[in-house]
Amino acid sequence: MASINFKIAGSGIALPARRISSSDLDAGLCQPAGTLFAACGVAARYVCSDETQEDLATQAARAALAAAELQAHQIDLVIFAAAVTRQPIPSTAPLVVRKLGIAPGVCTAFDINSTCLSFLSGFDVAVGMLATGRFRAALVISAEIASRALPWSKEPEIAGLFGDGAAAVVLVPVPEGSDGSRLRAALFETYPEGYEFCQLAAGGTGIDFHLEPDRFRAAALFHMDGHNLFKLTAKYFPSFVERTLERAGWRQSDVDLVVPHQASPMALAHLVKRCGFSVEQVVNIVADYGNQVAASIPTALHLALQSGRLPGGAKLLVLGTSAGVSFGGMAIEL
Repeated sequence: MASINFKIAGSGIALPARRISSSDLDAGLCQPAGTLFAACGVAARYVCSDETQEDLATQAARAALAAAELQAHQIDLVIFAAAVTRQPIPSTAPLVVRKLGIAPGVCTAFDINSTCLSFLSGFDVAVGMLATGRFRAALVISAEIASRALPWSKEPEIAGLFGDGAAAVVLVPVPEGSDGSRLRAALFETYPEGYEFCQLAAGGTGIDFHLEPDRFRAAALFHMDGHNLFKLTAKYFPSFVERTLERAGWRQSDVDLVVPHQASPMALAHLVKRCGFSVEQVVNIVADYGNQVAASIPTALHLALQSGRLPGGAKLLVLGTSAGVSFGGMAIEL
């Protein structure tokens, strides 16, 4: 593919005020200290109390705008990318636009949902739309309250993986020949045999609450078949990574940093082992933040940028998996 020029002008994150350790949760679950950490590998996560999803999204967006030295009215494309939005209708993006104080009619705003890959999908769409020349600046935001609808009573080892948070980036186009980032490759693939492996089945058209209220209530809790999800990912993901690198014209040794979806400590260990990357090449924050669903990739990306791990000219590989099951990868030269 031809490279596309753009710039990550700024990034920002937002976290709930409350941070809960796995030891704290052990006490609430009436089990010995260390039990939950041993089961899921997450030491702590941030959990919303009074914060709303749109509050977190707006806070992260303002931080990204400040880092980009831009005002909200200079944004003409807003993409809200999340697995579970505030409500089915309308989309969440217009609400965030209103909270940012952007005047009516100034920007285009819509949601994208590819579950854990939502940010990566939104990033890819934004870069493509900027390349048309129709937009001057894009804001891509992911915010998740993943701590709700979790199966604590039956599957605490799954419930313990998740945390809340938000992250955002500001993207601007860069003229050919100018300094900026280049999207060397973008690859997305779907393996629908895993459709049932991760589900939050209530809230859509699949179950009619009026006809089946008990089934609707049961389906309002998140369900994950971790065993079969792991098997499918192990079967296909390493070759997917190889194809992404091939499209970029890179070898594994060329990659300076890998920013993956923070699915679980086990998933990241598998990525390092099966895909051939070193521990030093991979951003790993899941033990301290939990799985923030769509917000996990941009949170990890922001922390990598802030810590100086991605200097100009660095080769960045962003990788993720999602319910469905889908894989996503982007090779970016900064």
